[in-house]
Amino acid sequence: MSGWSAHDIPDQSGRTAVVTGANSGLGYVTARELARKGARVVLACRSETRGREAVRRLHDEVPYAEVELRRLDLGDLASVREFADALPYDRLDLLVNNAGVMAMPYGTTADGFETQFGVNHLGHFALTGLLLPALLATRGRSPEARIVTVSSMAHLLGNIDPDDLNSERRYRRWIAYGRTKTANLLFTHELARRLTAAGAEAIAAAAHPGYAATNLQTAGPRAEGRPVAERLMALGNRIFAQPAEAGALPALYAATAPGVRPDSFTGPSLAMWRGAPAPSRRAPWTLDDRAGERLWAASEQLTGVSYDGLEG
Repeated sequence: MSGWSAHDIPDQSGRTAVVTGANSGLGYVTARELARKGARVVLACRSETRGREAVRRLHDEVPYAEVELRRLDLGDLASVREFADALPYDRLDLLVNNAGVMAMPYGTTADGFETQFGVNHLGHFALTGLLLPALLATRGRSPEARIVTVSSMAHLLGNIDPDDLNSERRYRRWIAYGRTKTANLLFTHELARRLTAAGAEAIAAAAHPGYAATNLQTAGPRAEGRPVAERLMALGNRIFAQPAEAGALPALYAATAPGVRPDSFTGPSLAMWRGAPAPSRRAPWTLDDRAGERLWAASEQLTGVSYDGLEG
């Protein structure tokens, strides 16, 4: 893993991938590098306008790329179902659950969930469950199907509260964000356990980008009309953050490198901040079987999506 870079991504010819939030930042780089290595990539984006711009930009950078845009709003479960139903591929080799929002002012999704929890966790939980038949249809192929969920070192800010998943009692934007990133890791932990128990030829793994310069940092202050905070976040991106090209490497490693283990957590090698992909520290509560089972049951109930064949 030492010194691993995008040049080390194995040939992806013949593989089909879905990358959420692929119109900018980490998602765009992930989609571009997978396409550069021969994968057919579906850019799953909420904004069709920004998605079309991303497709044009990607074709400018990788003229032979086989990519397509499909609309997906993770904050609307009807949109998630429409995306899954309309995907024309019976077999899916790779799902990168990358999209997300960070430290936003309190709001709710189309289905009434707190926005960060609804988008970062529930939307991806539903999407993965609905695409699971296509992911499991890769049985017998090498490499196996992979489901990579992008978490964050911000998961260290706190464990989920199973009795207040939607932060209805008290909303603190950064704590709420950290809890959704814990939910990403608990989801990966429980999904990996269920896939293994079912003998499925698919790997669920997680990754995080460290401190990478993306639109996430400035979106929250911009939404609240706090220009000073927005400028400070942008300044931090320029001075301290690594570029999106480096931040995407842990997810690309988890998605493509040989020998990736179920429920692994890959991040930057230098203090979880920057550097080449390496095994990353994670809070002990993200490895709690009981917490994973409870979150899974609640997520099934809230989304109405069950994972047929992966019962607990």
